[in-house]
Amino acid sequence: MSLVECVPNFSEGRRPEVVQAIRDAIAAVEGTVVLDVSSDESHNRSVITFVARRERVVDAAFAGMRVATDRIDLTRHSGEHPRMGATDVVPFVPLEGTTMDDCVALARQLGDRVGRDLGIPVYLYERAATRPERENLADVRRGQFEGIRAEIESNPARTPDFGPRKVHPTAGAVAIGARPFLVAYNVYLGDTSHLSEAKRIAKAVRGSSGGLRYVKALGLEVDGQAQVSMNLVDIDQTPPYRAFDMVAMEAAAAGVPVTWSEIVGLVPERVLFDAAARHLRLAQFSPDQVFERRVRAAQTGDARSGAPNADLVAAVAAPTPTPGGGSAAAYAGALAAALAQMVAGLTAGKKKFADVETEMRDAGARAATLVTRLQDLVALDAQSYGAVSAAYKLPKDTPEQRTQRDAAITAALIGASEVPLETARACAAVAALAELVAVKGNPSAVSDAGVSALLAEAACRGAAYNVRVNVAALSDPAKGRALVDAASEFVRETSAAAARVTAEVERHI
Repeated sequence: MSLVECVPNFSEGRRPEVVQAIRDAIAAVEGTVVLDVSSDESHNRSVITFVARRERVVDAAFAGMRVATDRIDLTRHSGEHPRMGATDVVPFVPLEGTTMDDCVALARQLGDRVGRDLGIPVYLYERAATRPERENLADVRRGQFEGIRAEIESNPARTPDFGPRKVHPTAGAVAIGARPFLVAYNVYLGDTSHLSEAKRIAKAVRGSSGGLRYVKALGLEVDGQAQVSMNLVDIDQTPPYRAFDMVAMEAAAAGVPVTWSEIVGLVPERVLFDAAARHLRLAQFSPDQVFERRVRAAQTGDARSGAPNADLVAAVAAPTPTPGGGSAAAYAGALAAALAQMVAGLTAGKKKFADVETEMRDAGARAATLVTRLQDLVALDAQSYGAVSAAYKLPKDTPEQRTQRDAAITAALIGASEVPLETARACAAVAALAELVAVKGNPSAVSDAGVSALLAEAACRGAAYNVRVNVAALSDPAKGRALVDAASEFVRETSAAAARVTAEVERHI
């Protein structure tokens, strides 16, 4: 299962009924689990943490945003925390089975939907940012609701990525992005007599002042204690134990005690494993040595050592009609898109390919979107066959029943043709991306771009077969002629792109 964490922040912390309504809207989306709801009255802000399947996480985030748009009025809002929107920020975080590129694609999907359906301007930030100056959320939110409202129509730097060039009158604007797992981590330095040292240490630790690059830190007084409050924005680059070590070193140099520390909210278990392994100097430690993890794996049948996607392969091989060729074509297309995404990822971020950086990041995001769509089509193809089978089983004893049955069969066959047509359309888009990354991407991965194009072509042709066979089964095939023609055009586009990619591969090897 592909899971994504989403942590939307809403500009409401004083009306529990509004926060509950937002929370309930998110939880109502199938496959969504709300893990935590945290509200702060002084900040007038709430943070809802939830996880969902990749294919439903955008729906869940949008559901919460719709309620927030209806129930929160920024013209009447005040609080200590900076804010630009009723829904202020929506980050997607990759979990099991998903990548950062997947989350960038999800951020774009949500941004497009929010801009169109809610009329809210959207700024993409962090890893989803379309401009370097928008990577930092603080820069995006500078001026807050009132400042953005005053400048958005006249200042080109305020032009949103999606939605109107005007703030929503009550819901403002929103930042939507993709980022690594963020950990809120605080270290305490005794009573408030050490507050000045806490502020000095926070400055020494935070990245913007020359400290640890992925740390944001402040020195605060909290409940009569001096606190170094930190957000660790990339725990792979700067894990909590490294932040703690630097705070402790600075504190020791000043003769200040470290009394205790805390993690606010949720934290991946690997963070704690890493800290334990470092403290105990476990040179060869692996999380697989943890007893409970082994038990969970045994209980859930985790076949990590087996072949990837073995369940799908076995299901296709079984003597049953589904999943069949249509699902296999969609899965081949998903693999093709994944390869294009990989080549884009092997190109973006490297100095020698700086001139195509923006193009490759965009290609990677589009490829990730196609991976998700084609994976969904694997299941949809099997479901469409089920609808056809059910239609043929309808009773036909009376003229009325026969009429209803014929209409149901026609509708099911058209539906079963539209699904592989969507697969063919997606594969044509994949082939175009394969060509782009073959020509402009990292030459060392050109063969991977070639495989992407060939898989896309095969998948498109297979999908077109399924369109044709379902249309041929119609009592009046003319009703599906437009579907067949469209599928044939996608095959022509995909084959032409694959031929050009093949030539590019041959030129390099």
